Amino acid sequence: MSVSTVAVDASISTPLPVLGRDVTVPLVTGGTITYAALDYAASAPALQRVWDDVAAYAPYYGSVHRGAGYLSQFSTDLFEKARRTVAEFLGCRADDQVVFTRSTTDSLNLLARVVPAGCRVFVFETEHHASLLPWRDDQVTYLDAPRSPRQAVETLERALADREPYGPALVCVTGASNVTGELWPVRELAAAAHAHGARIVLDAAQLAPHHPVSLADLDVDWVAFSGHKLYAPFGAGVLAGRADWLRAAEPYLAGGGASRTVARRADGGVEVEWHESAARHEAGSPNVIGAYAVASACQALTEAGWDALVAREQYLIDRVRAGLADIPQVRILSLFGDDALRVGVLSFVVDGWNSSHFAAALSAEYGIGVRDGLFCAHPLLRTLLGTAPETPAECGAPSLNAIRASFGAGTPDEHVDRFVTAVRQLVTEGAKWTYRTEEGRCVPVA
Repeated sequence: MSVSTVAVDASISTPLPVLGRDVTVPLVTGGTITYAALDYAASAPALQRVWDDVAAYAPYYGSVHRGAGYLSQFSTDLFEKARRTVAEFLGCRADDQVVFTRSTTDSLNLLARVVPAGCRVFVFETEHHASLLPWRDDQVTYLDAPRSPRQAVETLERALADREPYGPALVCVTGASNVTGELWPVRELAAAAHAHGARIVLDAAQLAPHHPVSLADLDVDWVAFSGHKLYAPFGAGVLAGRADWLRAAEPYLAGGGASRTVARRADGGVEVEWHESAARHEAGSPNVIGAYAVASACQALTEAGWDALVAREQYLIDRVRAGLADIPQVRILSLFGDDALRVGVLSFVVDGWNSSHFAAALSAEYGIGVRDGLFCAHPLLRTLLGTAPETPAECGAPSLNAIRASFGAGTPDEHVDRFVTAVRQLVTEGAKWTYRTEEGRCVPVA
C-alpha cells in the first residue's frame, strides 16, 4: 500500500494549532526548512490554546491557598477549577482525588510511597521505567512480555492466582506503549485484577494525549499522566483515583500546604495533623501554571472532539506504516503484530544502520526530529530486538538501539510524508554528510 492511496475525510484533515509549527532550522546541506517535530512521545508541543490561556492568566499569578489578596484568591480559584476540569476529563468517580504532581514518574513514585505494607505489585517488563522502577524489589512480581493482548490478560490472571500469602495487591500497566504505540487491553486487565482482589493503576502518559481515558469506564483504580505529553509542557502531572490509600499514608512530601495544624508537644516534639484532601500530597507552593495548562489542554482536546482526533491520527499512522512497509530494510517493532491497535508512536530499526547516525541524518539533512535509543524501556527493547543492548557503536556501525517517530493532534501531513521520503532516501542513497561520534552520539562534522 503506497502513501498516495491512503484517503482521509476533509473534516479531519486539519491539525490542531501548536507552537513551533512555523519554526525553521538550518540544514547541513545548505538552506533552511520548516522543522518537523516527530518526537511527541517525549514532549508534545504546546497547543496554541494552552499558550494563550497561560499568557492571559500570567499577570494574575499568585500563590494559592496562602493569602487573602485578590491575586491569591484568583489563583486559588483557578487552581481548584483546574482540578475539577481534570477530574471531568478523566471520568473520575465522586470520591476520587486528583493530585497534581510533576509528571507521570512523580505520580507513580507517589503511589509507590502510599501502598500498604505487604502489598504485592505486579508489573510487566514492557513498562516504561517510570512505571517499572518505583516499586521496592521485594514487593514486585515482574511479568514476561506478552505477545498478544489475550496473553497479557492470561499472564496476569495466572500471576494473581498464584500469589501467596493472599493480601493487598496492585497491578501497574501501560495504556499505550511508548515504544510500539500499541494499545493494551486495559479494561480486561482491570477486570482480571479486581476478580483476584487486586487494584490497578494505569500509566496513561502515552494514552491520554491520543484517546479518551475514563477511570469509570475502564474501571481502573488510579490513572497517571504528564502534562508535557498532553500539549501542556509546564512541568505538571496528575495522579487521580481512589482516595483511601492516599489518605492513610504519610505525605509524599512533608511541608506547608500538606499540614492542617502543627503544634509543639509537651515532650518538646511536634504534633502534625495532615490534610485528608489532595493537598496532603501537594506540599509546598503548587505549580499553578502547570496545573492550569493541563486543564486547558484537557478542555481543548475535549472540545476538538475525540472521534475526529482519533480518526485523523489513525490516518497518519496508516500513512506512515504504509510508506515504511515499502522499504524492505526497515523493520517496525511490535509486540502484538501488524493488526494491533496503536497510537501515533512507532519504533523501527534499519538494516546496517546505527540508530544514532540515522536519527542525526534525519535532523541535519531533512529537518526532522525523532528519537533514537532505548526510550527508557530497556527490558522491552531487549525483548523486541532479541538481544541485550550494546554499548553505543561508532557512527556507521550497526547498533542495537531503535529509532522512534511519534506524532499527534498537531502533526501536519507534510511532516509524515517528508519523514517517509527521508527514510527511503537514506536507505537507498545513504547520508549526504559526514558524521562523527561525540560523547556517545553521532553528530554532523562541521
